Amino acid sequence: MNTLMLNNLNNQTQFSSLYETVLFAANTALAVSLVCITASILISYPFAEYFSMAVQVSAHIGTIVIAAILKVSYVLRCVAQHGLGQEIR
Repeated sequence: MNTLMLNNLNNQTQFSSLYETVLFAANTALAVSLVCITASILISYPFAEYFSMAVQVSAHIGTIVIAAILKVSYVLRCVAQHGLGQEIR
């Protein structure tokens, strides 16, 4: 009986550690993607005249891709917070 409780506690500790790792990675991805999407929007619109057409096209495509990464990292953050029993914001 005690072994079963210890194994269950060990599994909970492993999941908690996994959720903490996922939360850190998701927060980092959110911060990086926020900086990248800001840069790509600035390149695409207000400062477009200072960049070549190829860079502008890349920035427009990057805006779409980075927005998807931002959304996925937010969902991962919500999953990790739920797994840790934290309030999801």
